[in-house]
Amino acid sequence: MPYRILVADPIAQEGIALLERAGQVDVKLRQKEAELEKLVGDYDALVVRSETKVTAPIIRAGKKLQVIGRAGVGVDTIDVDAATAQGVIVVNAPAGNTISTAEHTLALMLALARNLPQAHASLKAGEWSRSQFTGVELRHKVLGIFGLGRVGSEVARRALAFQMRVLGHDPFVSEALAQQLGVQLASLEELLRQADFITVHTPLSVDTRGLLGERELRLVKPTVRLLNVARGGIIDEAALVQALDEGRVAGAALDVFSQEPPPAGHPLVGHPKVIVTPHLGASTAEAQTSVATDVAEQVVDVLQGRPARYAVNAPFVPPEAMAALGPFVPLCQALGSLARQLAEGQPSAVAIHYQGEVAAHPTVVLRAAVLQGLLEGSSEQRVTVTNASLIAQAHGLRLSEHTEPTAEAYNSLITVEVAATGGTCTVAGTIFQGKSHLVRVDSYWVDLVPTGGYWLFSHHLDRPGMIGNVGTVCGQHDINISSMQVGRERPRGRAMMIVGLDEPIGEEQLAKIRAIPNVYNAKLVKL
Repeated sequence: MPYRILVADPIAQEGIALLERAGQVDVKLRQKEAELEKLVGDYDALVVRSETKVTAPIIRAGKKLQVIGRAGVGVDTIDVDAATAQGVIVVNAPAGNTISTAEHTLALMLALARNLPQAHASLKAGEWSRSQFTGVELRHKVLGIFGLGRVGSEVARRALAFQMRVLGHDPFVSEALAQQLGVQLASLEELLRQADFITVHTPLSVDTRGLLGERELRLVKPTVRLLNVARGGIIDEAALVQALDEGRVAGAALDVFSQEPPPAGHPLVGHPKVIVTPHLGASTAEAQTSVATDVAEQVVDVLQGRPARYAVNAPFVPPEAMAALGPFVPLCQALGSLARQLAEGQPSAVAIHYQGEVAAHPTVVLRAAVLQGLLEGSSEQRVTVTNASLIAQAHGLRLSEHTEPTAEAYNSLITVEVAATGGTCTVAGTIFQGKSHLVRVDSYWVDLVPTGGYWLFSHHLDRPGMIGNVGTVCGQHDINISSMQVGRERPRGRAMMIVGLDEPIGEEQLAKIRAIPNVYNAKLVKL
């Protein structure tokens, strides 16, 4: 019996033709949520773009649904958790618009460098003002790229063809991968101070929102030109307006905005130093065809029992395995997150050790959970059990897993080792009375229950008064301490202090703690 496939948003005809190989395709556009909820129950597959929101009620109404395809990168319009709960595979097309977005970035960079929109408008108005539009060459200029994923990497390759020197800042990319791209990794401050052009290519997340704000824009050259063809909000728009008005930034080119379309009178849209386009990064005929065929091929694969290339949620896991592994999933996410926040420098390898009872079960779900925590905010793709290893590979991370049937002192123990340029960070955890417990950080044995709050990790020389000194700094700035524990190698030797905080501690306070005699370092971690 042929499958029935519902296409709810317009996609390229090439994608429709591929879907027709699997069954009957009905194109029904601009359906309201209630209408789609009534329709979807008759279909095996649903294909959308960004216009249609696939909510939990729609998914629950799709009793026959096997797969939802998003012809594009993001899946924020699809309730992926509801789909996973119902066993519906969600696929997208993250690579389809990579080239179009990279090329649009270069087009805007050239337009900025040569004042093309302004010169075009001037000549159209009957003027001939060559001297007003003297530009700069790209050759020998420094391009700073935030985010070396698919798009950032392609921008780097094209910039090198213009004989630019490329700096990259991406805490999830290894030195080896950067060298392959011809990119020199740099700290945030190094990139800001050296770059002549800066472009952002990161996902929008809690960590990247306002990535370039007032503080960062005070570090750049006054001749710098900024580009955003990624997501609105990565560059703080108010801070950018101020920097442009004060002459601290020479120009900007924006394809995306915090609110789209931007409201009337938006200061950046009308600013004389700013070039704007209405979110055209993926708007090429080739990209539209590519995302349509990519997602159509995957929908057909799923319907015909084959794995999808870019599934963004979990495949089926036997109920008996999930019953045993379920409590370990949040533990593994916490271990990955802790390792990400404590590791120094660029990571290059991840080793996961499963010991004791947990080692007797399939580890694919736990591996994905570790990588979810480790790679959080680094990828435009959602990290799941189906794509975690591929995303780690794309970031140049070597991944290994090891199992042992016994764990000394624990029924089960999971240890995560992250090798980075600054050394190896080791964290371990277990489950006790149904709760996650982090029990090891490097060589120190501790007992920390991740609660979603803030923790201050500091290394120091074990001396009288150290705890009091840290507490004094917190007290002076009205930061309440909820818990404290110390692990040490030996009396009066190296030690690690973990302080639970009710409020986050700022950079100014961290600097004061680092300035305490015999304190080696201090980091704020959220778990």
